[in-house]
Amino acid sequence: MQNDTLNLQLLKEEWNLLEASVSTLQRSVDKCRSISGKTTYSFEEEESFDSLTSKFGRTSDLFTQKIIRTIWILLHEPFVPFIDLTNKCEKMEIIHSSDSLIDIRDLRNQIAHEYIPSAIHELIPEVLLLADSLIQNIDICRVFLLRRQWIEESKK
Repeated sequence: MQNDTLNLQLLKEEWNLLEASVSTLQRSVDKCRSISGKTTYSFEEEESFDSLTSKFGRTSDLFTQKIIRTIWILLHEPFVPFIDLTNKCEKMEIIHSSDSLIDIRDLRNQIAHEYIPSAIHELIPEVLLLADSLIQNIDICRVFLLRRQWIEESKK
């Protein structure tokens, strides 16, 4: 019981961090949508894309590695590989789509290991698309957590 209390407090703290991360991710998505699709970019636009990919990675990590794993612990479920975890989470309506979460994690890994700036440009359309999917998965998770009364409705 003591561990559940500590894990629930941890979940609430992580959720607050995730909400702040989603807010900045959404602003970057909006900005980058308005500048994407060109053949050349200014330095400031390049920085905007860098910022977007960084925020995408941070938000996806918070969600998949912190929130989902902490929920799993609170449910007293045994450790399972990520692909099994996402499939079970989808069935339990913790997330919207296992496939999209796997795609999100794959893209995050691709971004983390990409060192050529021009290659990042090629990833931007996918980042924009999967950022929407990430936010949709987080929204479904929010409903799950509210139903269980593990978090309170945010005061946006």
